[in-house]
Amino acid sequence: MRIYVDHTHLWRRTTGIERITAQLFSKEALAPLDVIPVRAGGMRDMIFTQAFGLPACLARAPSSILLCPGFPPMPLAHVFGRRVIPYVHDVFLLSRRADLTWRARLYSAWPFGLAVRRLPRFLVNSVDTAVKLAAYCRDDADIVVYRPPALNVFELSSTLRASRPKRPAEFRLVALGTVEPRKNLIAAARIVAALRERGRSATLDIVGRRGWGEDWLALKAMPGVTLHDYLPDAGARKMLDGADALICTSHEEGLGLPLLEAQYAGLPVIAPEQPVFREVLGRSGLFIDPQNPASAAALIERHTATDNWRSISINLAKDNLKRWNDAAKSDRDRVVDLIGRLSHSDEGTTPRSGTVH
Repeated sequence: MRIYVDHTHLWRRTTGIERITAQLFSKEALAPLDVIPVRAGGMRDMIFTQAFGLPACLARAPSSILLCPGFPPMPLAHVFGRRVIPYVHDVFLLSRRADLTWRARLYSAWPFGLAVRRLPRFLVNSVDTAVKLAAYCRDDADIVVYRPPALNVFELSSTLRASRPKRPAEFRLVALGTVEPRKNLIAAARIVAALRERGRSATLDIVGRRGWGEDWLALKAMPGVTLHDYLPDAGARKMLDGADALICTSHEEGLGLPLLEAQYAGLPVIAPEQPVFREVLGRSGLFIDPQNPASAAALIERHTATDNWRSISINLAKDNLKRWNDAAKSDRDRVVDLIGRLSHSDEGTTPRSGTVH
């Protein structure tokens, strides 16, 4: 039984989707399954292979399965619907269409919407994504949670962080992510401004490429904000190591894996009061209302007022990483078992009542 995996997007520079594909959908990650990665050599090859090459693989091997961990499966693949399993990172392609460019609407949102309505089985990156996806897909769809492990991809260390000054001369916040409307990074800049109004010398370093919309230009003009564009892992490591806290102010996320990855530095993580961030951060997060910069600044001030706030953050981060990675390992074992059973039975062609697990 062949299990094809769409790796056509891995020629691009590594971002969150590429990293998760490599972590969860490589031959090693899905061993002992018979995984066959399908690759591409550039944009045109990627589009052609996704549209025609992947469906051709399924047509040549009638009992095969296709996993799509990056882009949504293209419409021709839907002919083999019960043998096609997308991995859903989030649902913002449907829930926040106004934030998308026309290219994203055509190439991503349209096939994603079709796949969600037509296909019977999905893998998702969090319980929150599973709940949100269930509102869009068919009633009999199976939705299986497959959390990625939080790895120390930036080679961070928290060893010396506890010895840093309780109240540094400059309180440095860092944010990771593409500068585009959904990330709501202007809210993070306004929180920095609120900290400054309270007499705190605060700055915001934003690590992420320039996306669509006008946020980049607006952020460039805001005091204390530095835009670094995309940085390789070494550059991101330097930013995280020098920071005092990580901040996320996104309108919507499917997971927020960088928040977990940053915890290897022992950083406190500031995030919106939303179910997905509660799921990811547990008791280790500082939860804010991004639309209320004054209250967010006051919470940050309270958290950093105690003498041992750095040690507290380090210990909470360690506990949270263990909690998350234990859950991710359990997910991996369950998903490998599920795909193995589908590939050796007729379960993949049999309708099932909808479940989330």
